[in-house]
Amino acid sequence: MYDVTIKRSFCAAHLLKEIGGQCEALHGHNFNVEVSVRGEELNAEGLLVDFRLVKRWTDAVLAELDHKYLNELDLFAGINPSSENVARLIFERIAKEAKAFRLTVSRVTVWESENSRVSYGQ
Repeated sequence: MYDVTIKRSFCAAHLLKEIGGQCEALHGHNFNVEVSVRGEELNAEGLLVDFRLVKRWTDAVLAELDHKYLNELDLFAGINPSSENVARLIFERIAKEAKAFRLTVSRVTVWESENSRVSYGQ
């Protein structure tokens, strides 16, 4: 089994309703995102998947989030735009793309600071 992992980043603002504390106020993060896709077979070139392709899939999702106020996006209608929900959104979007290449997304990790992260995966 092979895992290919890429790292990207985006900036966004959000607030988290009804959790208590300072995060209920509008604030922003420089999010870092790691995406890992998994598969068993290498192609004729000896690759599971080209890093550039995984970056392209990830960049497409992050473009919808970058420099946005996440609470205002339809993507988070009715839910807090927490790092957990951001990770799940990225996972689900990339999983659709990866399936066409017989790959699965094994994990998406979202860092909201250098000390705090959340992972979503299989």
